[in-house]
Amino acid sequence: MGLPLLLISLFTIVELNCENLFDTRHDSLKTDTEFLPSSAYRWTPTRYWRKLDRIGQEILSCGLTDSSTVVPDLIALTEVENDSVLRDLTRRSLLRRAGYDYVMTDSPDQRGIDVALLFSPFSFRLIHHHSIRIPPLEGFRPTRDILYASGEIISGDTLHVFVVHAPSRSDGERATRPYRLHVARQLCAAVDSLRSLSASARVIVMGDFNDYTSDASLRRIADHRLIDVSARARGTHGAQGTYRYRGEWGSLDHLFCSESLLPAFRECHINDQPFLLEDDRKYGGVKPRRNFQGPKYLNGFSDHLPLVAVFAW
Repeated sequence: MGLPLLLISLFTIVELNCENLFDTRHDSLKTDTEFLPSSAYRWTPTRYWRKLDRIGQEILSCGLTDSSTVVPDLIALTEVENDSVLRDLTRRSLLRRAGYDYVMTDSPDQRGIDVALLFSPFSFRLIHHHSIRIPPLEGFRPTRDILYASGEIISGDTLHVFVVHAPSRSDGERATRPYRLHVARQLCAAVDSLRSLSASARVIVMGDFNDYTSDASLRRIADHRLIDVSARARGTHGAQGTYRYRGEWGSLDHLFCSESLLPAFRECHINDQPFLLEDDRKYGGVKPRRNFQGPKYLNGFSDHLPLVAVFAW
């Protein structure tokens, strides 16, 4: 009698900053007037629907391998405006046949941008989700909530997922550093609370942290027994990070997992398919094919490239 077959199910996780995925309607409670048909960006319905299909194409390309094509199981998205955008993305774009469900935050961010988690109900059965509000610091503009979701995976175990979009560096790295540290502390407190109930909880933390691996906020997260499995992620067509600024590659996007998930971790890479890149005429090499450069429309995808991590249960 032969040995029993060991069945392994691969589980693909994607993280992507969508670069201002706004709808074309004004929300009177938010500062979203840059992305309206009458704005300098001329954010028309045509451009909006093209952008949705671009993001859908980008997500689906994250499932391409040398030997097969899979639909990613979980997708963390940052810089998405509201529920109507996510509904259009999952129901009316190129993603409509993928069957994704989603959950998202409704944050006090002044521009109205949020974070979301797309999931395949066939491989992640949603159990619970909620938003984690970031208490304001003095001088600290309201920022994005952290999204928490838990779900049952095919092995029967529960996977706990946190999606983060930390405050930007727009007022300078040093001046804004305390705000990103503040978000990291709130995240770590939430993870600690989870571990108080289950010490071996299987945890994924991902998003745009607006910091690099050596920065204080990322070190704090790593000190809480969360491993940055994306730290050495690279592309195969020239990308040395998820983001390029003035000719220098770096990764502001990160994907952490708990020690309990390390045996299931297989690999993490940056999806830099050639259609997501363009020549960097100023600095040489390639850079992400972004949608806007200031108000100049470039008809691209995003200024960030997707992170792709693969686990096996």
